[in-house]
Amino acid sequence: MIDVHAHINNTNFPHQTSDAAKITFDHVLTNAAVTNVTRVVSLSETIHDAPNILELAEQSNGLIKPGVGLHPVQRVDTYTSPERSATLEDLDRFQPLLEKAIASGNICCVGEIGLDFSPHIVATNPHNQGRSEEELREIQRQVFRRQIELAIAANLPVNVHSRSAGHHALDVLYECKATKVNMHAFSGRASYTKKAVEAGYYFSLPPSIIHSPHLQKVAAAVPLSNLLLESDAPCLGPEKGVDNDPASILISAQEIARIKSVSVEQVIEQTTANAKALFGPSI
Repeated sequence: MIDVHAHINNTNFPHQTSDAAKITFDHVLTNAAVTNVTRVVSLSETIHDAPNILELAEQSNGLIKPGVGLHPVQRVDTYTSPERSATLEDLDRFQPLLEKAIASGNICCVGEIGLDFSPHIVATNPHNQGRSEEELREIQRQVFRRQIELAIAANLPVNVHSRSAGHHALDVLYECKATKVNMHAFSGRASYTKKAVEAGYYFSLPPSIIHSPHLQKVAAAVPLSNLLLESDAPCLGPEKGVDNDPASILISAQEIARIKSVSVEQVIEQTTANAKALFGPSI
């Protein structure tokens, strides 16, 4: 199995911890081996976690393939400070790191990038320097578009976030003529997936699908030929509020199999082939 969307960094998965609820980096590697997870695409979100994403990929014995991108939700300053909408200044600082990662040939995609029009990010957030919701949305589109263009120029896929912005994110991708696309945990209407599938886009589904009627509708709407497995580790696990690791993508596969009335083995075989088609055979 291939996990096409996770966040394996030392904040989420430390090498050592006294917190019994935390999964360590070594446990990620061990659990993946036990459950036959052969690859994990691990994605950055900020300028702060990107170097560590790349570092841990090198320490993973080939399990982790990194992706680098600037998420539409950023922090006021540190990793634990309040959230805010991404700005062009954020991207100006981040872009040299992204360009260097692309030039190195060591990343398998650009991500996590996209749009987040959640009210608490763009409408009611006091940390956005007084900008209007429309202005914040347009800035996010510009940040997203610039990263898509870099990915297209490098012939790399994009790994896309679209919370409360499903059709908006798809519209930007269509405008940019993007062809190598994974829509992660798609929150838009299931009906929007039809045009995206016709464009060759993929949709990855996390273990939280077992308690998400919306993601179940997405799984039903998208043909198996365009579905992928993801953990979004440590988030979107099968149990609300409990950290999740890549091994749990088996739960995604089982739920897709139930919805599609096919075997789990068929889901694993097809989603693995889909991942290789999108990210390349080396994945």
